[in-house]
Amino acid sequence: MGSLGLKPIDTKTEIEPKIGVTNGQKNSTVVEIEPEQEQEQEPASPATRLFHTKSLNCYILAILGCTTKINRDVIKKGLESTLLNHPRFTSIPVVEEKKGVRKWMKTRVNVEDHMVCPDLDPNMDSPDEFLENYTSSLTTIPLDMTKPLWEVHILNVKTSEADAVGILKLHHSIGDGMSIISLILACTRKASDPEALPTIPTSTKKEKTKAGFLRQFCYYVWYLCMVFWYTAVDAVLFLATILFLKDTETPMKGGAGVGHNPRRLVHRTISLDDMKIVKNALNLTINDVVMGITQAGFSRYLNRRYGNKNGRGSSKTNNLPKNIRLRGSIVFNIRPSAGIKALAEMMEKKTKAKWGNKIGYVLTQFPISLPDNPLDYIRQAKTIIDRKKLSLESRFSFAAAKLTQDIFGSRVAGKLTSRVLAHTTVLLSNMVGPQEEITFFGHKLAYAAPTIYGLPHALTMHFQSYYNKMTISMSVDPQVIPDPYQLFDDLQDSLHMFKEALTK
Repeated sequence: MGSLGLKPIDTKTEIEPKIGVTNGQKNSTVVEIEPEQEQEQEPASPATRLFHTKSLNCYILAILGCTTKINRDVIKKGLESTLLNHPRFTSIPVVEEKKGVRKWMKTRVNVEDHMVCPDLDPNMDSPDEFLENYTSSLTTIPLDMTKPLWEVHILNVKTSEADAVGILKLHHSIGDGMSIISLILACTRKASDPEALPTIPTSTKKEKTKAGFLRQFCYYVWYLCMVFWYTAVDAVLFLATILFLKDTETPMKGGAGVGHNPRRLVHRTISLDDMKIVKNALNLTINDVVMGITQAGFSRYLNRRYGNKNGRGSSKTNNLPKNIRLRGSIVFNIRPSAGIKALAEMMEKKTKAKWGNKIGYVLTQFPISLPDNPLDYIRQAKTIIDRKKLSLESRFSFAAAKLTQDIFGSRVAGKLTSRVLAHTTVLLSNMVGPQEEITFFGHKLAYAAPTIYGLPHALTMHFQSYYNKMTISMSVDPQVIPDPYQLFDDLQDSLHMFKEALTK
């Protein structure tokens, strides 16, 4: 920073009134911008400003398991030729002292300052437990706001799933989950072809059947009416959630301040091929299967927790209270992704590509019950998803946050968004990964487990597909969910339950 002639105010203590405090925000450096430095500045987007408020100060953690030991020097060289060509990875968030405007400011980056490679005992006891404790401890350590907001941890320790583990930790203001995963994939290549980028499956559009003009006209009128109606209903429920509508206080629901509690980060890998069997047999999408598994797993888990609470303990009897309201905040990237090819070219040739945070979220109901036919879970999930596809709720939530921010400022918009999320139970996302095995700077990947923490949920879940695997990542508050592996068992058993129901 000194090479740019900046004069940052001391950030070692938060009691000074000028230490990154603008509109109540304390996680930025306040600087006095010189005229010759204006070309080094880029205004922060509305979402970036939101993620730097106290209410939504959250981080992304991407855990990459490798099938070989990680060569630190190779990773360093790879980062220097890729991520350092990306403006967000070479900039720091600052607030201009005179105008109070938040911006990204270019700075010099030493990759060594962003790499953490602890010296570990390769023959340690319980390496899986060590990995879980290590990643969980990262949630208690904030990033240094005087440097670009990312760091890479290299753990050369053999676990049950990988021979070594790499961890990318970064602040959510750098980009949304889809952008970050796409950027990581842009740094990878096919294991079978070191020069080729990985292949990401895309959704196939159904062929339109030829129909008469009147029939097509009636269809589009009906379609627009449904979109208008469902969007209006979801908008009303969204506003009701801001004001008073809360989820039932189940054993999975976090209380006040849950977003600031220490987190436990865990993951489990299940068979993507098994999910495809259910998908193909019922003519569904992977998203439908994911939602069905989640609904069934939550129902089984809560039934056990309520049974233990009431002293019955048996998971075979129905211990669930009636009329449980359990909703998930499902995140959507409402701007088309730039694609890994465009991001690879951006880092290689320093061209421009779409980037940033432009995300909305949808409040989705998870009916909690124990039906006689397990496939009813998937049928219910598909009905809910198909109905949500006819709604513009994700765009409405994005527009509402932006409008609030424009009128009342980032602090109020952050509190309002946090209030909506806190009135639901879980944050859920599902991201599509490569269809083939890939390498990250020459290191073959065994799995990828991205997650997020800092939001007002006791549970966040991320589904990430890769090759023939689906990795489920959880960030949990251990005070609310002390047994996350039991929840994993219930999710995995739900998938097996669907397969068995299909054979019958």
